[in-house]
Amino acid sequence: MSNAEAQGKAEKVPGVRFYIIRNILKDKASGGGVGPGDKGGIPIEAIQAAEAEFNKMAEDYPDWVQSLIDELSENYRRCIDTPETRHENVATIHDIAHDMKGQGGTFGYPLITNFGESLYKCTHKSEECSDNLVGLIKAHVDGMKAVINGRVAGDGGEIGQELLASLEKAIEKYSADDDQD
Repeated sequence: MSNAEAQGKAEKVPGVRFYIIRNILKDKASGGGVGPGDKGGIPIEAIQAAEAEFNKMAEDYPDWVQSLIDELSENYRRCIDTPETRHENVATIHDIAHDMKGQGGTFGYPLITNFGESLYKCTHKSEECSDNLVGLIKAHVDGMKAVINGRVAGDGGEIGQELLASLEKAIEKYSADDDQD
């Protein structure tokens, strides 16, 4: 192939094209317009309405979470009364703890998140349902009850530290008992 033929073929090869696509979502979120005359952004009234709804939910959280604590208590009692179905009850406790660990801090009760996360971790293997695990579940449920009944919001100060310390002691006790078995 001659140099002229090679040059002719090279001219027929299409070049690379770059397409620049405008990020409309970014423009909306930053308050920029998406079209002529558009202001974009979220109306302040919508933000205020959302904040008001969130504040109402935060006020109702202790009553709402009490029903989850009642479910935990009921499943704990079933672990005691019907050991043959204990693994199913522990699995249910695990699922409830998962929900609780994500909610507490959002609504101003980070201690519920701490207890929920700890309970979630210790019940991750529902097939391992020793008596020690059941005792540890009770310690978590009792701690959650104390937080909600006492309306211990935020970090709870000294009371919150005492509740967390009692949970740590229970974890040490029941884990040590498991190690000896």
